[in-house]
Amino acid sequence: MARLPVVADKFYPGDPTELRQQIAGFVSTDEPGKPAAAVMVPHAGYVYSGKIAGETFAQVEIPETVILIGPNHQGYGAPVSLGTEDWAMPMGSVPFAVDVAAALLQNSSVIVSDNSAHQYEHSLEVEIPFLQFFQPRLSIVPLVVSHISYKKCQQVARDLALAISFYDGPVLLVASSDMTHYESREDAEPKDHLALEYLLKMDPEGLYNTVVTNRISMCGVIPATITLLVAREIGSTGAELIRYTDSGEVSGDTSQVVGYAGVVIR
Repeated sequence: MARLPVVADKFYPGDPTELRQQIAGFVSTDEPGKPAAAVMVPHAGYVYSGKIAGETFAQVEIPETVILIGPNHQGYGAPVSLGTEDWAMPMGSVPFAVDVAAALLQNSSVIVSDNSAHQYEHSLEVEIPFLQFFQPRLSIVPLVVSHISYKKCQQVARDLALAISFYDGPVLLVASSDMTHYESREDAEPKDHLALEYLLKMDPEGLYNTVVTNRISMCGVIPATITLLVAREIGSTGAELIRYTDSGEVSGDTSQVVGYAGVVIR
């Protein structure tokens, strides 16, 4: 049984031709992407965050195998839930990467197979059309995570790094996260740049503690923390901010914004 879309025609067009055209409009370069270990991209409706997601993905050579890590907004399932279904998407079916998933489930004490966590969750779904746009042979390892301790983040990251080391081929990590939610631009922007400072320094513990201590409503801080930990484990040395913006750029309302950032880790 395949996992069906839940935000098609809400967050992005459900018609494949219209969807492909919209994504093409977000991609601002004809230059081929370069290999990367990971990206962090937002997961709002495309009208708000599609451009920054497209700009970020366009910087990267998308391999056939991608590990997606997103926050669990809906609350279903285990704290760290691996989806083991294919995904039926408007631009075609996307299989889950059996080899990587099997290695994770065999060796991890914290990652469990749980499709219920993915059934209504949008944080990974909105990234997949971008990945399909750049990589038609895409297969995925979808993970959604609740708010877990830093120690648990380290455990998940070790398990992911081990699975990647076993895999014969390139793997991209995608951390799905928006930044501050529903605060004024004046308040949100400094908070977001404080969090991004640690992300760009490749400091996962600093990112985790800063977001928690300062009560920054960055919904994907756990995916971002895990992704940084894995990236460091597999030898990444630097992160680049592609762009930061907020929903007010589109809506014109800066009294209550959601922040968005695109980051590439190499």
